[in-house]
Amino acid sequence: MNTRSIRFRLIAWYAGLLTAVFVLLGGVMFLRLRDYLENNLLESQARWARKIAETLLVNVKQTGEAFVASEVEKLYAPELSGRFIRITRKDGSPLYLSGPPSDQSFDPADVPAAAASPQREFTRKQLLPDGHALLIAAFRAAANGGGSYLIEVGAPTLAIETMLHHLLLLLGLGLPVVMLVAVAGGYVLVKRALAPVDQIAGKAEVITQHNLSERLPVARTGDELERLSVSLNHMITRLDDAFQNSKRFVADASHELRTPLTVLRGELENLVQDARLAPDQRDRAGSLLEEVERLSKIVERLFALSRLDAGEAQAEWVAFDLGELAVSTADQMALLAEDKKISVTCDRPARVPVQGDRARLKQVVVNLLDNAIKYTPDGGAVHLKVATSNGAHAVLEVADTGVGIPAEAVPHVFERFFRVDQTRSREPGGAGLGLSIVKSICSAHGGEVDVESVVGRGSRFTVQLPLAKDKNHQVNPT
Repeated sequence: MNTRSIRFRLIAWYAGLLTAVFVLLGGVMFLRLRDYLENNLLESQARWARKIAETLLVNVKQTGEAFVASEVEKLYAPELSGRFIRITRKDGSPLYLSGPPSDQSFDPADVPAAAASPQREFTRKQLLPDGHALLIAAFRAAANGGGSYLIEVGAPTLAIETMLHHLLLLLGLGLPVVMLVAVAGGYVLVKRALAPVDQIAGKAEVITQHNLSERLPVARTGDELERLSVSLNHMITRLDDAFQNSKRFVADASHELRTPLTVLRGELENLVQDARLAPDQRDRAGSLLEEVERLSKIVERLFALSRLDAGEAQAEWVAFDLGELAVSTADQMALLAEDKKISVTCDRPARVPVQGDRARLKQVVVNLLDNAIKYTPDGGAVHLKVATSNGAHAVLEVADTGVGIPAEAVPHVFERFFRVDQTRSREPGGAGLGLSIVKSICSAHGGEVDVESVVGRGSRFTVQLPLAKDKNHQVNPT
């Protein structure tokens, strides 16, 4: 799970907060329960101490100390009840000391005397050698006729410790259960809360320039997600309008420019052929004709891009052999390569069926071959390769031994009107639209185009297209 995701952070916060609350409440409950049980036990021992003082020691001068000791033994049976009882005279000598309890949990003889205190009634917690403790309540009693005694009544905390241990065990076992429930519940709640976000993200991934008419799903929850979806849909609408306006402008401008450029080219051709012109004027007219021809090619390519953006490439698709198309196109462009003594080779398997617009895909091969030949020095080599990849894609590679492309320019070579340098920009037809057309055609066919290049060693353009899925398609001949 991505630890940076909102889902993970919300679940972690929810589970952490619930765990902290559980631990805090458990700790408070444990401490409060311990204090309550200890105070309750001390209060009980204090009542016994006061009762001994009020019923037995108040008349000790008349009944005698031996009677008091026997009555304490008979009435309170400390050995059976597990209590600690000690009555001490004013000089510190014991009048009565209970014996060890029946469970042998402590030895009263090991309990040290209480520290001197001016208070008539006080309590203390006495640790025993075995690690347990006694809660002792002490009461100073004054006998009729003179004399005072210190009565100490205590009880071990073993029962309280056992109860608290069980509570800790319950809390320890309950915490993982609470954590599990918190994480599971938090996951379900967060998943439901963020489900619209996943739907919006999934839909946004498939919206491209070709389907800007589609909209993101709107969760009718009345919260921020609904407002976000509506706002994004409004933004997509504005982008769609701007994109459509841009496409219409390019298409209209390209269409409107074709006629005057054709007329201008015809007039310049006639002017160049006019024998009455002086040689320098004929040269100037020829230069103008070259620029008009270059401008005509730019307009034609812009018109082609506008038609591709409008989905023209998907109008009529046929199945054909991409390898056969690559070989025939390479043969047709052999004359252009021979002028520069560049060898053009092609490697292809028996059959690589694809489905699409044959003319447009031929334009891809032509543009890639034209670039490879144009920017490969005399005596270089251009190699075409057609193959299949993973049984799902057709792959066309065009590799050359040309000048290469700088690394900083590689990410931009498919952008419209991008040119690597000014030298290239003045090449015939070099308007920075050829590779843009290649990319648009590949995108229209559900494919991709990529480039690898090293300056001084050449470039390799790789086109991936889906293989034809229908095995019954007949491959069209050239």
